Amino acid sequence: MPHSTLFDLSQDFHRHLKSVKEKTPLDSRVIWYPWASLAAFKFLDEFLDHDPEALKRRIGSDPVLDLGCGDGDVAFFLESLGARVDTVDNAPTNYNGLLGVRALKQALGSRVGIHVADVDTRPNLPASFYGLTIMLGVLYHLKNPFLVLETLSRHSRHIFLSTRIAAVTPDRKLNFGAYPLAYLVDERELNQDATNYWIFSEESLKRLLRRTGWNITHYATSGGSGAATADPVSPQGDVRAYVLAESRMTSPYTGFHLQQGWHAPEHHGMEYGIWRWTQRRFSVTLDLTAALAPATLRFLFHLPEPVLAEHRSLTLRATVNGAPLPPATFSTAGEHEYSGTLPSLASGAVQIDFELDRALGPSEKDQRELGVLVDFSAASPLMLA
Repeated sequence: MPHSTLFDLSQDFHRHLKSVKEKTPLDSRVIWYPWASLAAFKFLDEFLDHDPEALKRRIGSDPVLDLGCGDGDVAFFLESLGARVDTVDNAPTNYNGLLGVRALKQALGSRVGIHVADVDTRPNLPASFYGLTIMLGVLYHLKNPFLVLETLSRHSRHIFLSTRIAAVTPDRKLNFGAYPLAYLVDERELNQDATNYWIFSEESLKRLLRRTGWNITHYATSGGSGAATADPVSPQGDVRAYVLAESRMTSPYTGFHLQQGWHAPEHHGMEYGIWRWTQRRFSVTLDLTAALAPATLRFLFHLPEPVLAEHRSLTLRATVNGAPLPPATFSTAGEHEYSGTLPSLASGAVQIDFELDRALGPSEKDQRELGVLVDFSAASPLMLA
């Protein structure tokens, strides 16, 4: 039997949803979302070398966020692959006021979470962390795309998005495709839709993603006569960019979740590494796939010289699921490893809490409380084995 690609599976599910929609009545004042959301999986399939398991590995054990969900086609498809999915959309601007996604959820017997929010003004997400965010055809509907993308980069390990791009002005007299510029459409200039705002050039889209904490791993365009002639408003000039990116702001490790007590990544040198300061108390959770007996915790960190400036040593304590490990004292600046062993540990989510006996600040120069520095640019700094 031939191997089913991610795109094959998405098209099979599209046909299934079409049948379900034909049998599911909607309020007579609205209609189903008319665009084929799952068609974008052609590009995600290519980005992942036609391997559905590659998508599952990126998601890991975390949920998926479908932002700007339409009728939820993407969310229900990913649920069919085994993912836990949240949808977020703004009911006043959703094509049918979210009646479509609610009707499909009931018809499919789905457990997809449906959440109403205007992320443009208050980007609060249903969960603290996602393995993947899907955002198809949403970016040009946002007044504040920088805010939304930066928020997502702190709460999602990967993002797959599509958006319209432009290289020339509507009159085709100015070519801005090679510059980090965006075209702001007028209220009725694009599809008579006042919820359209920013159409980015390729260069500005890539810069926007980089500056909001994303590293682009795959990029493609489709439509019109090519990206070089894309314009922001005409049907014939409609060119779409498809992007798969990974966050620099979150932990790159599947099953590893930062909880309380972590500061944002340091911007200095972010192209080459990800360093975070902790507070005096900080915590993480790990998804342990198998029970351990015994269970040894290893935590790698950097003790900066300023932390030791007023004291000769620093003591670190840890608890694992509430069980205390022996404290350790460090008296030199530089790289250190804390380790401790428990008799046994069951599989599942493991809560690890750390506490330092002292920290820097806050001060006039830096209002943060600063404990130790942790490097997230290479191997995981925290392990259970």
